[in-house]
Order: sequence, then structure tokens, then C-alpha cells
Amino acid sequence: MSGPVPCAAWVRRGVAKETPDKVQLSEEELKGLIEEAQDRLGDGAGGSHEGQTAGDTNAPVPGSSTKSFQNNEELSDHELDEYDLDNYDAEEYTGDLKLGDSLATLTVYGSNENDPYITLKTTEQYEQEDFLIKPSDNLVLCGRVDKDCCSLEIHVYNHEEDSFYVHHDIILPAYPLSLEWLNFDPSPDESTGNYVAVGNMTPVIDIWDLDVVESLEPVFSLGGKKEKKKKKKGKKSLSSEGTEGHTDAVLDLSWNKQSRNVLASASADNTVILWDMAVGKPAASLTLHTDKVQTLQFHPFETQTLVSGSFDKSAVLYDCRNPQDSHRVWRFSGQVERVIWNHFSPCHFLASTDDGFVYCLDARADKPLFTLKAHDEEVSGLQLSSQIKGCLVTSSADKYVKIWDILGDRPSLVHSRDMKMGVLFCAACCPDFPFVFAFGGEREGLRVWDISKISAVNEVFGNRERLVLASANSVASSSTASRSSNDLETAMES
Repeated sequence: MSGPVPCAAWVRRGVAKETPDKVQLSEEELKGLIEEAQDRLGDGAGGSHEGQTAGDTNAPVPGSSTKSFQNNEELSDHELDEYDLDNYDAEEYTGDLKLGDSLATLTVYGSNENDPYITLKTTEQYEQEDFLIKPSDNLVLCGRVDKDCCSLEIHVYNHEEDSFYVHHDIILPAYPLSLEWLNFDPSPDESTGNYVAVGNMTPVIDIWDLDVVESLEPVFSLGGKKEKKKKKKGKKSLSSEGTEGHTDAVLDLSWNKQSRNVLASASADNTVILWDMAVGKPAASLTLHTDKVQTLQFHPFETQTLVSGSFDKSAVLYDCRNPQDSHRVWRFSGQVERVIWNHFSPCHFLASTDDGFVYCLDARADKPLFTLKAHDEEVSGLQLSSQIKGCLVTSSADKYVKIWDILGDRPSLVHSRDMKMGVLFCAACCPDFPFVFAFGGEREGLRVWDISKISAVNEVFGNRERLVLASANSVASSSTASRSSNDLETAMES
């Protein structure tokens, strides 16, 4: 059984490098990494000699009885006597030996090349084909939690070929909670990249390069302890150590597509931090919530606009140019699980709560446009189709995925399905195929579902107008401050 998948994200086609790089460490680099790891372990372990003594397996355990151990060993030997294992190999076959019962007719070949029954001589060609990423491939990212480790899995999805497989994975230092794709590269040599920011149970945000296979450490990290100021060797360091960034788990992330060096993070420490990734430090800290900040998202077209949702049962809309004074607050019946902007109606956003409700709100009004009782338990996944206007997909801890038509602010249920994945944790829509969604749950790992194969979905959304997507290159190089709603209207086609 596959482990839980608490978070998932898509990467647009044509972004990933066709042939990913492989990490090749020299002996000196490997030695340096080992020494760095030992230093980290040494800093956290007080009195290593005492720990070694306590962990010595040859040392007697206080209060244990050697005599009782020997008695148990003798009892186990007596229990095995009835099987006569000492004479197991001495048994002889008394019947007639037939030629078919022996290996006399078995032909052994020196290699697979000489064996006529093996048609697939080598799998190297197929492995090489799977390693290459085609321009028609999407990447699907998911955080996976197993018994002994946590990992970031990078899947390849090809809609035309109906293929879906794990390309490579990255071992993560802690339980993953959120993923956010971004193309900002802090190095001056490269303008764009293919990265993912990972929020986890620690206050540190790690940014990994998706075009590098077998990487051992992130490209850079945001937050954590400030560097210690040390005196000369042999003297104690100054007590100037503190935290930079969050002080608790990072629950959600949102990248600003217009101002590409800005990343917003929501944390269990009740704060929202705006990071300047160019310098790797916080640019602003927003403290309007009174409980854990569960979710947030930048406006798709307005650089300065951000919305967040919290366990304090509120959603806050910020103008990031002056967030403490320019903000708006909405109150709900339950804790806010997810918030998303409606890219078809730039003034509208949706919020879901832990009591099963979905609210549609106008950023200019106090009351919601509609309130929908979508599920029996918390609505953990809230996604609008990337191109189909009015197509809303929700997932919940009640194990169901539901497809809604919310056109005209009159929501109606189109289809409902028990995914047989246990509690559902997340949902994500493919940016290139508007009916393809990925779901992560308590079991069965990551699942991709093309909802266009459902007749009811085709009947409702088959002739619905679509949003024309910009190419990956134009999105990557975009640095426009804002885009008006009139521009969005002209980007629609039937």
C-alpha cells in the first residue's frame, strides 16, 4: 500500500529540460558533505561519548537476567527437535527418478544475446527513453510519506500517450505539507529555471531544482537559524543566534508570477511572510491572523494582491504595498482550508472550510455571492479548471471528489465519486488539459483523473468557452505588474 500524499502540483509542458542533469560528486565534495553532516549531528548531540557508551550493545542491561535468557534459548531448541532439522539434508529420494524431474535437459546460455527465447535483449534503450522528457510531457509533483522517509516524487504524464510513471524522486528532510512550482533563479547567469518550493513540518522552505536528478541538497533555502558570529578558534560563540523567518511549520506557499522573486508562505506560527528570493530574506511579515494560517494565494494578474485563510475562521485580503492598513477581512462558520482566485472573474475568490462549506466572495463586497454545502467534512481540495469557465472540483476528508458547475454564481452538482483513496488531502488541475486533475490521499498514492470521460461532464462543459493559455516561454519571462479584466475578456474564446 502506498503512503499518504499530502500535497501535489503540476508543471506546464515544455518547461522541463529534455535531458535532466545527473549529480556527479568528486571525492572532495563527498568528503565535504560528510563532514558537514557530522558537524550538524555534533552540534545537536550533547556529550557524544556518553551516547556511545549508552548505545554499546555489548554492555549488560541493568536488571536483566543472563540465566533466564539461556533458559529461553534451550526451550526454543526443544521446540525445533520435532522437525529433525539436523537430518534435513540427509533425506534420500526413494522413488524412481524420471528425466523430467531433473535439470538434465535445461540449456544454459552465456548471455541473453545467445538465448533465442529472450526477445528483449536489453532494457537500456527503454530506460533511456523514459529518462528523456518530451515537449508533450507534463510533470506531476507530489510529496509522499512512507514509514521510514519522506520524498518528493516527480512523475511524467503524457496525455496523448496515456503514460504516467515516476521519473525520479528526492529524499526530503521532513514531512511535506505544500508544493509550489516557480521559475525564479537567484543566480545572475540564468534568467529562468524549473524549481519547486517545499514547505514542511519545519520552519525552513527548501527550493529544489527539478532538472537535476539524484540531488542531495536544495538549491537554496529560506528561513532557519541566523548564522552564529564566532570569535577566534577555541572561544565560545556570541549569543546572537536567532530565527529568520517562520518559527513553526510552513503550511502553504504561493509564488508571485508577475514579481518573480517574491514567494509568500503561510505558517502555523500565525504569520504570513513575503520572501525576496533574490536575497533569500523576508521582505515583510503579515500578522493579521490570530491562529495558524492554513492557505494563501497571490492574485493571478495583480502583483500586490494576496488572500489568506486561517484556523481563526477568517480570510484576509491584503494590498501588499501597505498590508497592515490596506486589508479586508471575512468571517466564516469554520476554519478555512483552501482559498483560490477565480481567474475568469478577477474580483472573485473562493474559500472552503472544515465544516464542508464553499464560499464565493467578491473582493469588493462583504457578503458572499453564494454559499455551498459541498461535503460532509472538511473541503481539503478546491480547484477551478485551468481553462473551462465555471468548472469547480472539490475533494474532501469524506473521501469524495465532486464536480460542480458554478457559472452565474448558481452552483449545481454535476458528478460525485468515491475515489477509494481514504481521506483526500489535495487536488491540482493540469495547466495544459482543463479536465485532468491530480489527487493525493491517505492511501493509493497519487491519482490522475481525466473527468472528460464522464458523460455528464461532457454534457455540461463540452461547449463551454475556454481560456486561451499563453506559451510556457511567455509565462516564464512575464514581469507585467498587472492585467485588467478587459484584457482577460479578450483572451476568451468559445
